[in-house]
Amino acid sequence: MASDHVQPITLSRFLIEQQRLPEHPCPAELRLLIETVARACKAVGHAIARGALGDVLGALGSENVQGEVQKKLDVIANDLLLDANEWGGHLAAMASEEMETIHRIPNRYPKGEYLLLFDPIDGSSNIDVDLSVGTIFSVLRAPDACAGRDVTEEDFLQPGRDQVAAGYALYGPQTLLVLTIGTGVYEFMLDREVGSWRMTDGPMRIPAGNREFAINMARRRQWSPAVARYVEERILGAEGPCGVDYNMRWTASMVADVHRILKRGGVFLYPSDHRTTGKARLRLLYEANPMSFLIEQAGGSASDGAGRIMDVAPTGLHQRIGVMLGDADEVKAITG
Repeated sequence: MASDHVQPITLSRFLIEQQRLPEHPCPAELRLLIETVARACKAVGHAIARGALGDVLGALGSENVQGEVQKKLDVIANDLLLDANEWGGHLAAMASEEMETIHRIPNRYPKGEYLLLFDPIDGSSNIDVDLSVGTIFSVLRAPDACAGRDVTEEDFLQPGRDQVAAGYALYGPQTLLVLTIGTGVYEFMLDREVGSWRMTDGPMRIPAGNREFAINMARRRQWSPAVARYVEERILGAEGPCGVDYNMRWTASMVADVHRILKRGGVFLYPSDHRTTGKARLRLLYEANPMSFLIEQAGGSASDGAGRIMDVAPTGLHQRIGVMLGDADEVKAITG
């Protein structure tokens, strides 16, 4: 007698089924690239789980291109992602938040038609205190002009709307992979017993109307009047103009905060510094664009305060930008 038990959909099965879609097929090369990134994220998650037992905690004493002190896991995760993806034949080049310039695929390996960008460890300040961190990635097509020549930094400077895939891994109580290839947002959980990613949610939609926002209050003095007004009105709660109480959350990990918004609703805010002519903290290519793609695919909105993040034309590999994303109505309440 046939079993009534329904087998969970694995990441590989999901991508193969997406490849067969007549209206928006996922090319085989993109499917294989995503599976490779997912395997690398498994290795990163294993390194994180080892913690002090694997001698991966603490700082190296060096700084990355951003001028930030590198954690051991920043470098370990960066190397794992590079090593896993350079030989598969799916990529023309890679770029990482931890590297000053791009990483071209070595000549001994075949080259593909995609570009991979990633933040190997998002929220690395959380590593040593055992809080959630993540990996963020974005996939672009290499311009046709790349054929017959080396890829350049300029080839990566594409607006977010040109992304063909984006996602993140969240290393928390469970290890999760959240992904979009432009057909919605899907969540996969790592089944450690068998080593496969199994779908646990999707297509995901941001729940509307949840009165919750995530912001770093320590930067209050830097906010624009619009952001300050928005936060103050919500702090006043039922006694203020909103007439209802709001909750505030902040984990110092964009992946963790954005995942909570995808699952529970609300808005994430990391605006530009209003006092210093727009100085911002989050990176357009490695953080803002992939997260904006996910949020928009889940029915939300993502703005830099002046317009849609995914319409911004990048000017450099490590360009920074203000970020306001999540529930479309809450984003509109800030930006007008």
